[in-house]
Amino acid sequence: MKPNILLIYTGGTIGMMKDIKTGALKAFDFDKLLYHIPELKQLDCTIETISFETPIDSSDMNTEEWRLIGDMIYDRYDNYDGFVVLHGSDTMSFTGSALSFMFENLTKPVILTGSQLPIGDLRTDAKENLITSIQIATLRKKKKPLIREVCIYFEYQLYRANRTAKMNAEHFEAFSSPNFPPLAISGVHLNVDEDLLWKGYKNREVQVHRVIPRSDDRMHYRPQMIADVVVLKLFPGITETTVQAICNIPNLKGIILETYGSGNAPTKSWFIDAMKDCLSKDIRVVNVTQCRGGSVDMGKYETSRALKEMGMISGKDLTTEAALAKMMYLLAYIEDDLMFKDCFETSLRGEITN
Repeated sequence: MKPNILLIYTGGTIGMMKDIKTGALKAFDFDKLLYHIPELKQLDCTIETISFETPIDSSDMNTEEWRLIGDMIYDRYDNYDGFVVLHGSDTMSFTGSALSFMFENLTKPVILTGSQLPIGDLRTDAKENLITSIQIATLRKKKKPLIREVCIYFEYQLYRANRTAKMNAEHFEAFSSPNFPPLAISGVHLNVDEDLLWKGYKNREVQVHRVIPRSDDRMHYRPQMIADVVVLKLFPGITETTVQAICNIPNLKGIILETYGSGNAPTKSWFIDAMKDCLSKDIRVVNVTQCRGGSVDMGKYETSRALKEMGMISGKDLTTEAALAKMMYLLAYIEDDLMFKDCFETSLRGEITN
């Protein structure tokens, strides 16, 4: 049987068409997808479409929209062999990271894609991104989907979604995966590096499952997210007043602390005391590096030793996008401090290099 692919349109540049007479952008009618992109007929699959009732710009994405996308996939999971989500590029890495945690033990591909130019533009990147994303979603091995994780496809590269960051607002090569290689590269041939594909838990499996239990190896959908978190980016000249204002946000549950280099932070007593105070109030604090590449290594330098000694969580080589999504996800399911730290520092969906 031909693979059956569901195309989910949430909004974004890829869903726009330019009116030839006026030059104005208008929403693309995805019910006429094959009419506008006849090349899709060459793919050996059937394609069905569904859209947000009101498509949104990705700048308006939040946990409610993540839940809506997740529900669309989960409610139709048994009816399709793969899913392609059309999404604005600005927050695509956040959404891709969130979906990767919401769906445990995926047995089918979820591919996010978008474009820098509208689908009707003369020089658009939308058609190639869309066509190849659908093609990737149809790939099979031994009659089963080859890709079984949440990915982002953009400009000839397939990435693990929770490893990505948007790096450029103007170039077609908008995304990068600084700490993990592309899963596939599209050229004359579509080359998939199967050794890089996510194959499930590899380390400390029992510990993770004891905290977030599952009864079998089937797909499990856990869409709850706690949004009471903040990203605190350090910068030279940051003041005690600024840090205290953030640390004392009402109902704050977690802080993603963007530090310098390999996890370094100010050694001023007021800063160290502020972080200790957060931890004492059960506010989870995760140390991630501001650098797009590389990893946190607390204790390597004197400027991070105090953070390690107080028990701050290491984000290792997580992107800020993935760290934020993982924080929101784990806050919804784990209360114990040590268990939370253990799970955060463990790779759950291939987001961390063990």
